[in-house]
Amino acid sequence: MVKLYLKPGKEESLKRFHPWIFSGAIAHFDGEPEEGEIVEVYTSKKEFIAQGHFQIGSIAVRVLSFKPDPINLDFWKKRLAVAYDLRKSIGVADNPDNNTYRLVHGEGDSLPGLIIDVYAKTAVMQAHSAGMHMDRMDIAKALTEVMDGVIENIYYKSETTLPYKADLAPENGFLLGGSSDNIAVENGLKFHVDWLKGQKTGFFVDQRENRALLEKYSRNRSVLNMFCYTGGFSFYAMRGGAKLVHSVDSSAKAIDLTNKNVELNFPGDPRHEAYAEDAFKYLDRMGDQYDLIILDPPAFAKHKDALRNALQGYRKLNAKAFEKIKPGGILFTFSCSQVVTKEQFRTAIFTAAAISGRNVRILHQLTQPADHPVNIYHPEGEYLKGLVLYVE
Repeated sequence: MVKLYLKPGKEESLKRFHPWIFSGAIAHFDGEPEEGEIVEVYTSKKEFIAQGHFQIGSIAVRVLSFKPDPINLDFWKKRLAVAYDLRKSIGVADNPDNNTYRLVHGEGDSLPGLIIDVYAKTAVMQAHSAGMHMDRMDIAKALTEVMDGVIENIYYKSETTLPYKADLAPENGFLLGGSSDNIAVENGLKFHVDWLKGQKTGFFVDQRENRALLEKYSRNRSVLNMFCYTGGFSFYAMRGGAKLVHSVDSSAKAIDLTNKNVELNFPGDPRHEAYAEDAFKYLDRMGDQYDLIILDPPAFAKHKDALRNALQGYRKLNAKAFEKIKPGGILFTFSCSQVVTKEQFRTAIFTAAAISGRNVRILHQLTQPADHPVNIYHPEGEYLKGLVLYVE
């Protein structure tokens, strides 16, 4: 196994169990590691400190273990078993009303570079590092053993998430099974999952608890769900007793999926209408008929260079919502951009409120659910920010 030696003092973050080693911290290698290979990490004093997947780029090593134990099938089984036990303990797994949850959340489950979402009997696996791609078959085998009888299909979906320079030639497809049954259940509501061509792994699992909260605010309200994607917030609002629900997304395919999901739960219900239209254009032309608006846009900033434009986007979007929402209205507004901090997002919304001149109060401050845990040693894992606001 190739050994990696750190520059003096660069082991301090590893002593605090941070799972990333940046390329600038490396002094030299004893050998030449291949992309995705497991390397042993040593301090400048030649003391073992960690091991993990090597990758060319800014984050050179994603740490799998701070112990010198072998990374083999037993290792993957132990990590997956811990992750599964956590999901059972918080009530999202082995629940007859909910068979949709995130089983592995990268660094949050001490498996950096790996995402696994469960939809009924299908697990969708996504690699965000070369190492997890290289180890996908062992991980799939371990997953099959840990979730024996629960998971019958494993779909691998990493064509768009792996570093393009790594020349890994990933192909999406089933590693196990091959079911076309794509209906899953979340809190008693059904939905279609498009793991073949949909965004992420096919559904935004991270908004489950926030959707449930929205349901409680929906009675007798006129609801606008912007950036609706597959309509998750829309059918929760309908179950909550909304007067009308309008779903908007720029993607005609997303609107088609939203309509199918609404029909699954509320067949023939006239309260729902969906529109394939640009969000800003819709906000510009709409009247003041809504008293509950959801703004859940895609990540405006995926890297720090885009941060300034992203914050301007949040200000513009929310200012328009504040301008149009009815008095006594409620706004659910979110950012899923990891590079946008809670403080920056809140400041952007504060500025938007000030521009509108409306009196606004914070009712809830939201984040990702417990099946998207944040490793206490890796605060970067906290990415979802949300506010529920009352607008006079």
